[in-house]
Amino acid sequence: MKQHFIAVSLATLIAATPAVSHYGMIIPSDPMISQEDGRSVALTMSFSHPFEVDGMMLETPVSFSVTHEGTTTDLLGSLQSATVMDEQGYTLDYRLERPGTYIFAMEPQPYWEPAEDAFIIHYTKTYVTAYGDDEGWDTELGLKTEIVPLSKPFGLWEHNVFQGIVKLDGAAVPYAEVEVEFLNDRAGATAPDELMITQTVKADANGVFTYAPPSDGWWGFAALNTADYTLTEEGSGEEKAVELGAVIWVHFEEWTGQ
Repeated sequence: MKQHFIAVSLATLIAATPAVSHYGMIIPSDPMISQEDGRSVALTMSFSHPFEVDGMMLETPVSFSVTHEGTTTDLLGSLQSATVMDEQGYTLDYRLERPGTYIFAMEPQPYWEPAEDAFIIHYTKTYVTAYGDDEGWDTELGLKTEIVPLSKPFGLWEHNVFQGIVKLDGAAVPYAEVEVEFLNDRAGATAPDELMITQTVKADANGVFTYAPPSDGWWGFAALNTADYTLTEEGSGEEKAVELGAVIWVHFEEWTGQ
């Protein structure tokens, strides 16, 4: 894999933001499983600052599931506790019985973030295709909030654009703010300024956003909205706002052509 460099992509749409973003993460060992790869995929779940490879505590999720061919299966009891980025996370080896697209989704416990004076809940998902069958890649799960892919969320070359529609309670969110960050797991990327670590695009009037990554690897997209309810912060007993994040992780392949 070549050296990664972070650069502005689709510059007319991007506004830089401080490097304080949190991401729920579901990272598979491979987003495209062939017969030669075996019949299972290894998944790693965490809560982190992905560019800095800085982990945070991930409590036992509220839910963890897989959806395949319209059927959703509860996998919460199958998660294995693990250390991810030096913090509590989870792993799972999942057997892929049939061809098609598998959508893994996680709802975490609310995370209290004093710096933002708010709770954070990131509804996180990622897609894995098995045995050359990509049916179901555009399936909508009906989560509280989610990014529904308009581009196939696997089989993308670096510099391809990824498009998604941001939804909250099943409805598109006009002009939703979407934060974008690279998983710097090989520690090969450097940013000339903190403002380059997390980039921000805004969706259009129909809730559709577009981004073209400057490099191959895993990229996280987090569409952020404020919930229509509050939660009680134990320390103060006060009601606090809740940030709802629709997170999707997409892998871009290194271009091997001329």
